[in-house]
Amino acid sequence: MHRLLIYSLFVCSSLAFQLPFSIPLFKSRDSAHIAQVHVSPRIAIIGAGAGGSSAAFWISKAKEKFGIDVEIDVYERSDYIGGRSTVVYPYNDTTFAPLELGASIFVDANKNLMRASKEFNLTLTAFEDDDSNTGIWDGQNFLLVVENGSYLKSWWATLKVLWRYGYTAPTRTKAIVQSMIDRFLGLYTPESPRWDDISVFSERFQWASMTNQTASDFLEGNGVAPLFAREIVEAATRVNYGQNVDKIHALGGVISMAANGASGVVAGNFLIFEKFLENSTAKVFLNTNVKEIKRKSGSSLWTVYTSAGSQTYQGVILAAPFHQTDIILPSDLAELIPPQPYVDLHVTLLTTRSEHPRPEYFGLASNAQVPATILSTYEGARAGGVEPEFNSISYHGKVRKADGAAEDAVTDPESAVKIFSEERVTDEWLQTVFGNVSWVYRKLWQAYPVLLPTSEFPPVKLDQGFYYVNAFEPFISTMETETIASRNVVDLLLHEEFGTGICGALLSGTENATQTATPADFVLGWDC
Repeated sequence: MHRLLIYSLFVCSSLAFQLPFSIPLFKSRDSAHIAQVHVSPRIAIIGAGAGGSSAAFWISKAKEKFGIDVEIDVYERSDYIGGRSTVVYPYNDTTFAPLELGASIFVDANKNLMRASKEFNLTLTAFEDDDSNTGIWDGQNFLLVVENGSYLKSWWATLKVLWRYGYTAPTRTKAIVQSMIDRFLGLYTPESPRWDDISVFSERFQWASMTNQTASDFLEGNGVAPLFAREIVEAATRVNYGQNVDKIHALGGVISMAANGASGVVAGNFLIFEKFLENSTAKVFLNTNVKEIKRKSGSSLWTVYTSAGSQTYQGVILAAPFHQTDIILPSDLAELIPPQPYVDLHVTLLTTRSEHPRPEYFGLASNAQVPATILSTYEGARAGGVEPEFNSISYHGKVRKADGAAEDAVTDPESAVKIFSEERVTDEWLQTVFGNVSWVYRKLWQAYPVLLPTSEFPPVKLDQGFYYVNAFEPFISTMETETIASRNVVDLLLHEEFGTGICGALLSGTENATQTATPADFVLGWDC
């Protein structure tokens, strides 16, 4: 995890791994299912990734603060918690420190994940101090190499950047990024609105102009030189979202550049989501497929049919991409959710004794030093050149034993490398690029929604008591924004069904604005 741009900004494997704790709330499909008669009303949450786990946590905060009488059941078809955030171990040996296979970083502006890490006593590692070289590759040539300094710390103002792109493009882009962050931080204040219409929400935060046009059009319209947008910014969009700057909407493009203060949980970001559930009152059913959700005849209740049985609920929160779940909904509700394409991303992890990729692959002399972090741009292919065979290559330090492992430290450790690509990379290709390769792990993710320019979004509220967290993903998709979307959904649902929410009876930003001045470190949902 070398570079701030190399990972999802904030950011489903079938891989099985053991939970680091054993508590009764995590149940397998074979466990006794929920009894059919309950005193308390129940809410079902489908999905145990960032959105579903945080939704359970937000409900539990409301229960704790305001005594809401409700029970929570979380259904997850996989055998682990975390969704697109999970880890693997070098050589498939759990005595080694894990490597992130999915969402890898979150940043200072991600107040929910930062706060959760602090509250749950999770150890973070920062990614700003790396001093290896970074290059931008167009399929035939390195267009830019930034030496001996953190890439995001350097690209705004290094002489190489200024010489190639001038002064105006970096400074205007930096101002656009900062303006977006400033507005984003408003989502953590007491004045933050709750929304069931993402288009209205986007207008309120002045983001509509960023979601209804491409990043390249938006940046060029704001005085950013096309070369800068199609090389520097595109390097960020390709590594963060697997999409080119002339396709992805501008909000996705700008968020790709906003990675200051990037961190990750040392033992894996999935621990945040496990802790969300551990610190909720939810019962979690792993390895449990939700097959169908029906209205209960003659009432506003919902029946959820799973591979383990059925149960009736007062509220349902769908916290997974609907069209990937194979869940049957009433036809009038299913029609409300348009198909959402996702990027097929091949992630390849490997270990090698090569300190850098081999220069011959890049057409360089055998004694040339290749950057340890390589981002890519499609600009050469637009001009009729060769398309890069990868989105990014990044060295992640040396393979080491996990903290507390009984075995001795690794002698003569190998380097860990991560590759993002649109196509599967073969063993032969790996040998060409790295020479000796000892261990390889491949994963094909439906990693991110395709963020095409749009002014229309799925509904947040599908029906009374039925809400859709992932309606937010075509707007923007990160680990952090999933926790924000779930907070919003939980607040709407609790107000609708129980007359109060995460922060009590207040619902609108206008009502919240009557409160007294709040502390600078206030985080909505945690401190209200």
